[in-house]
Amino acid sequence: MKLVRKPDAFRKIMEEERRKGRSLGFVPTMGALHEGHLSLVRAAKKENDRVAVSIFVNPAQFGPKEDLSKYPRPVARDRRLLEKVKADYLFMPSARDMYPEGFQTYVDPGPIAEGLCGKYRPGHFRGVATVVAKLFQAARPHRAYFGIKDLQQCRVVAQLIRDLDFDIRLRVMPIVREPDGLAMSSRNAYLGTRDRERARAVSQALFLARKKFAEGERNLSRLRRAALDILAPQVDRVQYLEFVDAETLEPLRKARLPMAAAVACYVGKTRLIDNVIMGPSK
Repeated sequence: MKLVRKPDAFRKIMEEERRKGRSLGFVPTMGALHEGHLSLVRAAKKENDRVAVSIFVNPAQFGPKEDLSKYPRPVARDRRLLEKVKADYLFMPSARDMYPEGFQTYVDPGPIAEGLCGKYRPGHFRGVATVVAKLFQAARPHRAYFGIKDLQQCRVVAQLIRDLDFDIRLRVMPIVREPDGLAMSSRNAYLGTRDRERARAVSQALFLARKKFAEGERNLSRLRRAALDILAPQVDRVQYLEFVDAETLEPLRKARLPMAAAVACYVGKTRLIDNVIMGPSK
């Protein structure tokens, strides 16, 4: 696996691979890799001749009171994991290279970024859209791989690709979960033993809502109450638990497919997100 740090050098390498007729898969990450990330790399390996992974903790998507300085950065471990799954390139730029002095152009993703996490993390998806656009410009992949655990991020990226005419196929891959149902996340590393036990309630609440929906319950207020009865006693704060259109993220008052149940909450000081899709959606 070749490590590349400079955006210009990475761009030239990817352009050369394209000239040789090779298909390129790209997996953007912020590091602290887990099986969810590695599943994206494996999927990319199956569908492309070359696979590049980026690790960049993007300061533009963190608010002033968020965990940028504490975000885990186990770089040596991440590199070993990527070697094991046979990624071809690792792109690890610095913040100065991505946002050089005088940088002032940002991508506004629009209404799709305003609900759910966007309501509670102002500017977050502006930072996401900006860095993804810059990474796409450098990598110029044929396919880009994202996990649907970050449902809103996936929809923001899909909108970005459409609106800015990126010739990239977005591949949205399933959530990878721990045996007890907890969605894999880099932030799970923050959870102590007791908080880790309590965090199981996040997926349990969503699974119950999905089960009741499959059994015929269509009243969203009752579905939400059933989920909250499991979730609220175990977490410290529920930020949202909403039912939305799984594609547009429009809040729903009446059930319709495809629909997603999405949640954000705090277990201790750790913010966790998760979702389940009800009905066909990518």
